[in-house]
Amino acid sequence: MKTCAFTGHRPQNLPWQFNENDKNCLKLKQILNQQISQLAEKGFTDFLSGMALGSDTWAAEAVLNLRKKNPALKLHCILPCKTQAEKWPVSEQERYQKILAQADSIFFTSRNYHPNCMLERNRFMVEKAHLLLAVYNGQPHSGTAAAVRHAQRLGCDIIIINPISLQIS
Repeated sequence: MKTCAFTGHRPQNLPWQFNENDKNCLKLKQILNQQISQLAEKGFTDFLSGMALGSDTWAAEAVLNLRKKNPALKLHCILPCKTQAEKWPVSEQERYQKILAQADSIFFTSRNYHPNCMLERNRFMVEKAHLLLAVYNGQPHSGTAAAVRHAQRLGCDIIIINPISLQIS
């Protein structure tokens, strides 16, 4: 069993923000789908999503779509607290609940919100993964940056998709 964790920027930190019909957002989602499909072909079966808005959600949706053809794939939602989506727009809360309803498992790293719960969630996922798939623009001060640094310290393999250039490294 090989495990891949996802990390990435939230929509407000991407050039298109919440416009998922933007051509670059659509290209990024296509690249995410391709990368996850290639990982599945290489034997990755378990995927961990922190279910934040943006990259985490898109990656989770990609796994669920791929699972229709490959039922061996598992989506595990690793949530920082029970109230993660509470203040999101209603449409995003509905999307979140729809994904959770299809997940193979849901795990909370903390029952209640606290200032470090997102960081703890990211660390938990990286520590359980063989590979980190990151949508990361190189900004040094973000939760995504912290997850990438933690993966580097642990010697975890990392694939980075730059959301601006759409380059993969």
